[in-house]
Amino acid sequence: MARGVEWDFSPTLDRITALMEILGDPQHSYKVVHVAGTNGKTSTARMVEALLRERNLRVGRYTSPHLQSMRERISIDGEPLSEERFAEVYQDVAPYLEMIDARVGKLSFFEVLTAMAFAAFADAPVDVAVVETGMGGTWDATNVADGTVAVITPISLDHTDYLGPDIATIAGEKAGIIKPKATAMLAQQALPAAEVLMRRAAEVGAVVAREGLEFGVLNRELALGGQMLQLRGLKGVYEDVFLPLYGAHQAGNAVGALAAVEALTAGDDPLGDEVVRQAFAQVSSPGRLEIVRRGPTVLIDAAHNPAGMEATVEALTEAFGFTRLVAVVAMMADKDVDTILELLEPVAEEIVVTRNSSPRSLSPDDLAARAEAVFGQDRVHIEDRLDDAIDRGVALADQGDEFGSGVLITGSVVTAGDARILLRAAK
Repeated sequence: MARGVEWDFSPTLDRITALMEILGDPQHSYKVVHVAGTNGKTSTARMVEALLRERNLRVGRYTSPHLQSMRERISIDGEPLSEERFAEVYQDVAPYLEMIDARVGKLSFFEVLTAMAFAAFADAPVDVAVVETGMGGTWDATNVADGTVAVITPISLDHTDYLGPDIATIAGEKAGIIKPKATAMLAQQALPAAEVLMRRAAEVGAVVAREGLEFGVLNRELALGGQMLQLRGLKGVYEDVFLPLYGAHQAGNAVGALAAVEALTAGDDPLGDEVVRQAFAQVSSPGRLEIVRRGPTVLIDAAHNPAGMEATVEALTEAFGFTRLVAVVAMMADKDVDTILELLEPVAEEIVVTRNSSPRSLSPDDLAARAEAVFGQDRVHIEDRLDDAIDRGVALADQGDEFGSGVLITGSVVTAGDARILLRAAK
């Protein structure tokens, strides 16, 4: 952590490349499914992992940021590294860090963590590593790996200070994970992003598969605790697939993950309905419309940009139909706060604004001023602490029908993680 904040983005792979070389390039000792995009990366990575494990493969998963513990980011066999193993892996790479610091430049927090993940996966050893980019693609530390399959989830505006001011520029950065002779699995994209991604694939000679053309969701119906899907992959159609997650966006993530695993698998045979059903039935995505309490229903969601919040609101409206919803919101100061509040306003009867544990968190007073411009003063409540804000939100929800009321805690991955700790959500 002393190596700097995670969002300190530096457009170079020199440091991480030098470190990986001295470690023996462990990232080349297994197949890699590389996942980039703006929203849906972690959910997609978890789905890819579930499918691969159902095929009896040993899988490493690297995702970011974490919700509660840094160990969540490096997972093997579906479980985060233990405290002991996490410390051991750090100690394995630690002797080389100062050497690279002096020779090439000071390694960042994310670069060191990425090296730890690649080293842990090689040591396990895993058959496949599912690797999520931290920010961007071309210059992301994870891009020292060459993905056999590159999955690009939907691209929208986020991290514009680092990745560029428009979707096309951001897509150019994300497209950097598409490598020669790889298969690029593209979720449905805005036209400017699609053009950039297709151009990159053509330049490097990658095979392209696109949601809505080569693969897609054929049918989707609400089901108790999630949704029932009919999915068309690259090698077959899969019927009656239950996914215990909410929203059309998660169905899109699921079919992208399915196509990615099909592309990784030799031969033309489908994966098998039972393999797909068993894998998806076990999928979880903590902090993504996650129900943590009932009566009133309390949900935690990590939406932190307009596209993410739009997907959350659509899923809420479709799957829950609350008669009274109270939003508890803490956001980072550098996000598109006003647009996110405008998206929340039609579905939230009242809003409790607060802060999360990050130093980047917008102050409750500043967030309240922004919220009052959208919701009106009477619908906005202020609490300095997240625990008090959650209690206030539950009390406000309790003023309605017990079975029709809900509380949505949202605005940031940090907010979601803090809330999971406070509400003792299952890990």
